[in-house]
Amino acid sequence: MEYTWRWFGPADPITLEEIRQAGATGIVTALHEVPNGEIWPVEAIAERKRTIEAAGLTWSVVESVPVHDAIKQGSPEAERYIDNYRRTLANLGECGIDVVCYNFMPILDWTRTDLAWPLPDGGTALRFDQTAFAAFDLFLLAREGAEAEYSETEREAAQAYVGTLDDAGRAHLVDTIIAGLPGTEEHYTLEDFRRALAAYRDIDAERLRANLATFLRAIVPTAEEAGVRLAIHPDDPPRELLGLPRVVSTADDAQAILDCAPSPANGLTFCTGSYGVREDNNLVAMVERFGPYIHFAHLRATRREADPRSFHEAGHLNGDVDMVGVIGELIHERRRRQQEGGHRLPLRPDHGHHLLDDLTRDSRPGYPLIGRLKGLAELRGVACAVERLLPGR
Repeated sequence: MEYTWRWFGPADPITLEEIRQAGATGIVTALHEVPNGEIWPVEAIAERKRTIEAAGLTWSVVESVPVHDAIKQGSPEAERYIDNYRRTLANLGECGIDVVCYNFMPILDWTRTDLAWPLPDGGTALRFDQTAFAAFDLFLLAREGAEAEYSETEREAAQAYVGTLDDAGRAHLVDTIIAGLPGTEEHYTLEDFRRALAAYRDIDAERLRANLATFLRAIVPTAEEAGVRLAIHPDDPPRELLGLPRVVSTADDAQAILDCAPSPANGLTFCTGSYGVREDNNLVAMVERFGPYIHFAHLRATRREADPRSFHEAGHLNGDVDMVGVIGELIHERRRRQQEGGHRLPLRPDHGHHLLDDLTRDSRPGYPLIGRLKGLAELRGVACAVERLLPGR
């Protein structure tokens, strides 16, 4: 398997030289400076690739080519943005970049309520707290109709939570949820966010699935021609938020995506943290089932809390995810590909704890140097042990 590392480009405080020392060989990155929905120029792709290769690394995966909200909404402007997406895929293929991760989450990308939740060992983690999120929804965003989606007990708990926050605390919660986390393409004020939500008022899960199918049927033939494999990332968290539908949350969702545009180019980013938040997702069985269509893997572990809708980022080997079982199935899939001449299987450690020097140096929430280095070392150790123990070594 190919061990990779997410890098946010030249502005990332973690350098390519540090990434190479951490033990990764591939880089996962994007042209974050290109506005959402615009075409990625060949020259810009080639220049970023040269920068990565000059550091002794390979541009392994694009994460992400953003999908414009016009496409998700199925609005009249969608056709133009789909055409731009096709042209970007063709340009990436021309430059030899052959795996593209993307997501289809409306408005919000991955969502958390705390970016530095204190851990018993002195480090910090990302966390999603259901009560804090309800407090934002009900009393800070004041979303129309939100009251009907929460029980009386939940509303009372959310109101009590808001009562503990001063003005700075309220502003911090708003910023954490809507101002944009690493890798997100849009950044909102509260009023901007309300307007964005209004644009999805009439879009339910069925319509969002139909818009995703339309998008895939349009771009998959281009991806095939360009030699690019598409890898959709699951929802994070994998359930409806703020009345917004989510359609990439379960094994059935994944199967429906593969069925709507059957092709080796239409595949999955298997994120153990996102799928693992749901207790009804059997991750080991999902890797076995979808192995040939897993074009990229994010390996991280989340741990559900007393309210299972709340969770935090656990250590890579210490959460609710059977990481040993998942890695075992990924190794089976890699061996199958080697025997049949199949494509490579890149994976990366995702969302590390902030540890040691991470706590004082400049790094992005969830993307520290030492915390991810630790995660990468743990994952490689598990893979080495499993490789030795599996029959047919």
